[in-house]
Amino acid sequence: MSIESQNVTDYPNSNTIFMVWKLNDGPQLKEAFQQLCALILNLNNSAFNRFPDSRASCVMGIGFDAWKKLNLSTTLPKELVNFEEIKGVKHTAVSTSGDLHFHLRADNNSLIFDMAIEISKLLAPVAESILEIHGFKYWDARSILGFVDGTENPHGEDRDYFAKIGDEDLQYKGGSYLFVQKYMHNMDAWKGLSTEQQERVIGRSKENDIEMSDTVKPSNSHIALANIEGENGEELKIVRDNMPFGSPSSNEFGTYFIAYSSTFSTTKKMLTNMFVGDPPGNYDRILDFSTAVTGTLFFVPTRNMLDEFSG
Repeated sequence: MSIESQNVTDYPNSNTIFMVWKLNDGPQLKEAFQQLCALILNLNNSAFNRFPDSRASCVMGIGFDAWKKLNLSTTLPKELVNFEEIKGVKHTAVSTSGDLHFHLRADNNSLIFDMAIEISKLLAPVAESILEIHGFKYWDARSILGFVDGTENPHGEDRDYFAKIGDEDLQYKGGSYLFVQKYMHNMDAWKGLSTEQQERVIGRSKENDIEMSDTVKPSNSHIALANIEGENGEELKIVRDNMPFGSPSSNEFGTYFIAYSSTFSTTKKMLTNMFVGDPPGNYDRILDFSTAVTGTLFFVPTRNMLDEFSG
């Protein structure tokens, strides 16, 4: 039987809903989770059949504690753990709880809104909603900070290679590690910078999205620290699907950082570069304007596994 992954390599589209739920203890939990797995498969199939051009999908991730609580398997995915905070001299990648993560996306907001209703209806008796964010495409895929986001994402076959587990963990081949952070931005401070100063924080031109040369790019720019290499100089990548969100009336603006990867160690190395610095102390300058208020690791099982979990 062929391995069918969840839609972790779909490209970002116009509308997104992110939800994080915490499971309660109770006799109904196992049955509800079985129904949930069947529902996720059904929602994806229905959306594709009814609206094949909508690029609609629902991806579910499962946290370490939930995996244990649900007794899904005695052998866990090799890198599934509770995320531990990464603390630098000034900024911290915090660790927050979460059992189930849902990533809903579609060009038509109505589709994912109805998906979220069905998921919430099923989970409400056995779980607590601890986070819900409605993201949107901002101009030509820019973050609220005004710069194009996701330029370094892999494409083509590389997208599968960097986002999905391969032969290194055969039991979970086709699955993916999902790491998420909710960032809040200090827009008043950010807008106090000139365009040139902002570009030096990011490491790219604001208007045309052109990366600075290594001779010009500051060593503490976001691009310099978030782009990482392996021990042998090989390029390491993750598949980002970040989305902006905000509330203009309350002056609250943010980015939901979401990364799918074949190995969490890649994402962890990037976070360490950003928060601790390379060398230590040379942290990512973007963190002076962007605060991580959540940080959680999940595992995204294949569609085959969801089918097994559904009973």
